[in-house]
Amino acid sequence: MLHLKPANLADLEKEYLFVRDMPVDENGLTNEWHGISRADFAADALPAMIDYAKGENLPQGYVPETFLFLWNDEEIVGQFRVRHHLCDSLREGAGHIGYYVHPARRCKGFGKEGLRLTLDYARHIVPEDEFYLRVNKDNPASVKVILHNGGFIHHEDEEKYYLRIKKG
Repeated sequence: MLHLKPANLADLEKEYLFVRDMPVDENGLTNEWHGISRADFAADALPAMIDYAKGENLPQGYVPETFLFLWNDEEIVGQFRVRHHLCDSLREGAGHIGYYVHPARRCKGFGKEGLRLTLDYARHIVPEDEFYLRVNKDNPASVKVILHNGGFIHHEDEEKYYLRIKKG
Protein backbone atom coordinates (compact mmCIF):
# COMPACT_ATOMS: atom_id res chain seq x y z
CA MET A 1 0.00 0.00 0.00
CA LEU A 2 1.31 3.45 -0.90
CA HIS A 3 1.90 5.97 1.86
CA LEU A 4 4.08 8.98 2.64
CA LYS A 5 6.39 9.36 5.61
CA PRO A 6 8.47 12.40 6.48
CA ALA A 7 12.21 11.86 6.80
CA ASN A 8 12.81 10.24 10.19
CA LEU A 9 15.45 8.44 12.21
CA ALA A 10 13.57 5.13 12.40
CA ASP A 11 13.82 4.60 8.63
CA LEU A 12 17.41 5.81 8.32
CA GLU A 13 18.76 2.71 6.50
CA LYS A 14 16.21 2.74 3.67
CA GLU A 15 16.19 6.53 3.42
CA TYR A 16 19.97 6.52 3.18
CA LEU A 17 20.07 4.00 0.32
CA PHE A 18 17.39 5.87 -1.59
CA VAL A 19 18.95 9.34 -1.19
CA ARG A 20 22.47 8.09 -1.88
CA ASP A 21 21.35 6.69 -5.22
CA MET A 22 19.16 9.61 -6.32
CA PRO A 23 20.87 11.61 -9.09
CA VAL A 24 22.44 14.99 -8.37
CA ASP A 25 19.85 16.59 -10.66
CA GLU A 26 16.85 14.84 -12.15
CA ASN A 27 14.68 17.14 -14.23
CA GLY A 28 15.39 20.05 -11.91
CA LEU A 29 15.05 18.24 -8.57
CA THR A 30 18.47 18.46 -7.00
CA ASN A 31 20.02 16.07 -4.50
CA GLU A 32 23.03 17.49 -2.72
CA TRP A 33 23.59 14.14 -0.97
CA HIS A 34 24.09 11.88 -4.02
CA GLY A 35 26.77 9.30 -3.26
CA ILE A 36 26.97 10.28 0.42
CA SER A 37 28.43 7.83 2.92
CA ARG A 38 26.12 6.27 5.47
CA ALA A 39 28.01 7.98 8.30
CA ASP A 40 27.63 11.41 6.68
CA PHE A 41 23.98 10.74 5.91
CA ALA A 42 23.30 9.86 9.56
CA ALA A 43 25.37 12.75 10.92
CA ASP A 44 24.50 15.51 8.45
CA ALA A 45 21.93 14.86 5.72
CA LEU A 46 19.10 13.24 7.67
CA PRO A 47 19.32 15.72 10.56
CA ALA A 48 19.26 18.54 7.99
CA MET A 49 16.12 17.10 6.36
CA ILE A 50 14.41 16.86 9.73
CA ASP A 51 15.54 20.37 10.74
CA TYR A 52 14.42 21.91 7.43
CA ALA A 53 10.88 20.63 8.03
CA LYS A 54 10.89 22.49 11.36
CA GLY A 55 12.36 25.63 9.77
CA GLU A 56 15.61 25.16 11.69
CA ASN A 57 19.20 25.54 10.45
CA LEU A 58 18.04 26.56 6.97
CA PRO A 59 20.65 27.75 4.48
CA GLN A 60 20.42 31.45 3.61
CA GLY A 61 17.43 32.15 1.36
CA TYR A 62 15.71 28.80 1.99
CA VAL A 63 12.19 28.31 3.33
CA PRO A 64 11.08 25.38 5.50
CA GLU A 65 10.83 22.20 3.44
CA THR A 66 9.50 18.76 4.35
CA PHE A 67 11.16 15.74 2.76
CA LEU A 68 8.57 13.00 2.27
CA PHE A 69 9.36 9.47 1.20
CA LEU A 70 6.81 7.55 -0.85
CA TRP A 71 6.62 3.98 0.36
CA ASN A 72 5.09 1.02 -1.45
CA ASP A 73 4.65 -1.31 1.50
CA GLU A 74 8.21 -1.61 2.87
CA GLU A 75 10.04 -0.14 -0.15
CA ILE A 76 10.80 3.53 -0.81
CA VAL A 77 9.81 4.29 -4.41
CA GLY A 78 10.00 8.09 -4.45
CA GLN A 79 10.76 11.32 -2.67
CA PHE A 80 8.42 14.30 -2.60
CA ARG A 81 9.34 17.67 -1.14
CA VAL A 82 7.00 20.37 0.11
CA ARG A 83 8.30 23.90 0.49
CA HIS A 84 6.07 25.42 3.16
CA HIS A 85 5.61 28.82 1.52
CA LEU A 86 6.89 30.78 -1.43
CA CYS A 87 9.64 33.36 -1.51
CA ASP A 88 10.40 35.39 -4.64
CA SER A 89 12.86 32.83 -6.01
CA LEU A 90 10.37 29.97 -5.58
CA ARG A 91 7.45 31.93 -7.02
CA GLU A 92 9.10 31.94 -10.46
CA GLY A 93 11.30 28.97 -9.72
CA ALA A 94 10.81 25.51 -8.29
CA GLY A 95 7.54 26.31 -6.49
CA HIS A 96 6.04 24.36 -3.59
CA ILE A 97 6.51 20.76 -4.65
CA GLY A 98 9.28 18.77 -6.25
CA TYR A 99 9.45 15.02 -6.65
CA TYR A 100 11.44 12.06 -7.87
CA VAL A 101 10.24 8.53 -8.56
CA HIS A 102 12.84 5.78 -8.88
CA PRO A 103 13.31 4.93 -12.59
CA ALA A 104 12.37 1.26 -12.02
CA ARG A 105 9.06 2.40 -10.52
CA ARG A 106 8.00 4.88 -13.20
CA CYS A 107 4.94 4.44 -15.42
CA LYS A 108 3.19 2.48 -12.68
CA GLY A 109 1.09 5.28 -11.16
CA PHE A 110 3.46 6.05 -8.28
CA GLY A 111 3.97 9.63 -9.43
CA LYS A 112 0.23 10.34 -9.73
CA GLU A 113 -0.64 8.79 -6.40
CA GLY A 114 2.45 10.21 -4.68
CA LEU A 115 1.57 13.71 -5.83
CA ARG A 116 -2.04 13.24 -4.70
CA LEU A 117 -0.86 12.19 -1.25
CA THR A 118 1.64 15.06 -1.17
CA LEU A 119 -1.06 17.58 -2.06
CA ASP A 120 -3.22 16.26 0.78
CA TYR A 121 -0.27 16.60 3.15
CA ALA A 122 0.67 20.08 1.88
CA ARG A 123 -2.86 21.50 2.20
CA HIS A 124 -2.26 21.74 5.95
CA ILE A 125 1.08 23.55 5.56
CA VAL A 126 1.03 25.84 2.51
CA PRO A 127 -0.72 29.19 3.08
CA GLU A 128 -1.09 30.15 -0.60
CA ASP A 129 -4.35 29.42 -2.46
CA GLU A 130 -2.56 27.46 -5.19
CA PHE A 131 0.34 25.07 -5.31
CA TYR A 132 3.10 26.19 -7.69
CA LEU A 133 5.07 23.58 -9.62
CA ARG A 134 7.64 23.85 -12.39
CA VAL A 135 8.39 21.17 -14.98
CA ASN A 136 10.97 20.91 -17.74
CA LYS A 137 9.31 20.81 -21.14
CA ASP A 138 11.23 17.65 -21.98
CA ASN A 139 9.46 15.84 -19.11
CA PRO A 140 5.93 15.22 -20.43
CA ALA A 141 5.30 12.40 -17.94
CA SER A 142 5.57 14.84 -15.04
CA VAL A 143 3.25 17.30 -16.77
CA LYS A 144 0.69 14.48 -17.10
CA VAL A 145 1.03 13.63 -13.41
CA ILE A 146 0.33 17.24 -12.42
CA LEU A 147 -2.56 17.64 -14.87
CA HIS A 148 -4.06 14.40 -13.55
CA ASN A 149 -4.01 15.93 -10.07
CA GLY A 150 -5.96 19.02 -11.11
CA GLY A 151 -3.08 21.12 -12.37
CA PHE A 152 -3.09 23.57 -15.22
CA ILE A 153 -0.35 25.32 -17.15
CA HIS A 154 -0.23 28.87 -15.85
CA HIS A 155 2.55 30.05 -18.16
CA GLU A 156 5.71 28.84 -19.84
CA ASP A 157 9.07 29.93 -21.12
CA GLU A 158 11.41 28.28 -23.63
CA GLU A 159 12.44 25.45 -21.27
CA LYS A 160 9.78 25.10 -18.58
CA TYR A 161 6.09 24.93 -17.82
CA TYR A 162 4.85 26.69 -14.70
CA LEU A 163 1.82 24.87 -13.39
CA ARG A 164 -0.68 25.57 -10.65
CA ILE A 165 -3.03 23.37 -8.66
CA LYS A 166 -5.86 25.00 -6.73
CA LYS A 167 -5.86 24.05 -3.04
CA GLY A 168 -9.64 23.72 -2.82
